[in-house]
Amino acid sequence: MSEKTVVKEEIKHNIKKPKLYQVLMHNDDYTTMEFVVEILVAIFNKQPAEATRIMLDVHKCGIGIAGVYSYDIATTKVVQAESLAEEKGFPLKLSLREE
Repeated sequence: MSEKTVVKEEIKHNIKKPKLYQVLMHNDDYTTMEFVVEILVAIFNKQPAEATRIMLDVHKCGIGIAGVYSYDIATTKVVQAESLAEEKGFPLKLSLREE
């Protein structure tokens, strides 16, 4: 009979969490408050009450945080929101800021 030797190796994984980015909505004089809330609910998956709070931040402070995501997700959401705004004739602008 032959003996089997079992060797256990401990493998350490150095997995870094991805950098996170804030998606910022910028105030303008043309995009309606209702449309901003609609974008926040439809694209950023916010509840209506939270969407309204963010919209008021945008309106009063000139900028509001729509959400915090990894880079790829954040850029996708910016493109979706700006495309929908353009379709509706609004000049809504969004940007990213690294956390």
